[in-house]
Amino acid sequence: MDPHPFGRCAPRCPDCQLRGKKRLEVFSHSLREPGALRRYRGTGVRAAIAAATAGAVATIGLMSTAGTAHAVGTLGNAAAASGRYFGTAVAANHLSEAQYAATLDAEFGAVTPENEMKWDTIEANQGQFNYGPADQIVAHAQAQNMKIRGHTLVWHSQLPGWVSGLSASALETAMNNHITQVMTHYKGKIYAWDVVNEAFQDGGSGARRSSPFQDKIGNGFIEEAFRTARAADPAAKLCYNDYNTDGVNAKSTAVYNMVKDFKARGVPIDCVGFQGHFNSQSPVPSDFQANLQRFADLGVDVQMTEVDVAGSGSAQANSYTTIVKGCLAVTRCTGITVWGVTDKYSWRSGDTPLLFDGNYQKKASYDAVLAALGGGSGTTGGTSSGTSTGTSTGTSTGTSSGTSSGTSTGTSTGTSTGTSTGTSTGS
Repeated sequence: MDPHPFGRCAPRCPDCQLRGKKRLEVFSHSLREPGALRRYRGTGVRAAIAAATAGAVATIGLMSTAGTAHAVGTLGNAAAASGRYFGTAVAANHLSEAQYAATLDAEFGAVTPENEMKWDTIEANQGQFNYGPADQIVAHAQAQNMKIRGHTLVWHSQLPGWVSGLSASALETAMNNHITQVMTHYKGKIYAWDVVNEAFQDGGSGARRSSPFQDKIGNGFIEEAFRTARAADPAAKLCYNDYNTDGVNAKSTAVYNMVKDFKARGVPIDCVGFQGHFNSQSPVPSDFQANLQRFADLGVDVQMTEVDVAGSGSAQANSYTTIVKGCLAVTRCTGITVWGVTDKYSWRSGDTPLLFDGNYQKKASYDAVLAALGGGSGTTGGTSSGTSTGTSTGTSTGTSSGTSSGTSTGTSTGTSTGTSTGTSTGS
């Protein structure tokens, strides 16, 4: 478990597309049974609460002033009562929207920048670092005493073109420099980093995914990235993150074997992220909890990092309940992040996959999550309220585009978090 769980410090498929100002990501189905989704990002917890005050907090009115605690009944504090965080993905260009910021501040205890910490935004040109959009999210989260998950340092997608053109030795240098520069900039502010993201193929091979890093540096690039990350910020938790690994299958087993090897050889790795993008054709697997537990038994924390569930009503609510209860049953499952605040800004808004609808009304899934966390029941249809403080404004820049397609009982185009038996887009 996190030694200071109440502190704050955060799907992907081949590539990404742009649709207006929204980044779309889609995931082709994995061969996991009948098919599986991909995802996009998010995380959260609330202000510092001593265990002794947990019961009393329920009587306190909802507060969202920076530095104060939420009343029990908000998602972040309900999770914090068990030493976990409940967070969400956040986009910098929505922080100036009052209802978005108020809902974020009232309900969540952790954030993950949706795109703002990716390579194409932060280092679009070699050696020139643009931290502006990510800094907006970090400043807002710190003002609200939220944890921050950094996402992501090394990923095959959303890379600026110059990266792919480097020689093997130049790429290795650039990768290590990127990790060092970004982590140093945010040193002491980030609870956990997704150091490497989505390095394994879908399907039954368990093989590594083709990428500039894999193809030029070789199998050792993941280990090197983690060692570089540890040197850059020894206090941050270092995670490997992937999709279609939520149950026991060839892909998750390949990740499991890598983590087991790293732990045996002393390669620094602290946590494994499971993105958790689901729909009716690719539901929460029956061995979901057992899969989390087998990773935890290796001596790493496990986190649900980009959760969203297509659908509505009781079916969606039941899936969220399964996810939350599965995490709570695993001692080293330290937190859950949903991939967005509201359906209207979800990478797959047409699937209404989140806990708040497009008008920030609480859905049945919100009540289910809150109840599963032990925070009582919410009011379905009600809006989250509170006063947002320390909000920042501005727009996220440095978005990149790309397309990718793949088939596996369906097609998927775009990047991150995909769908099964159909086409899905994400942002």
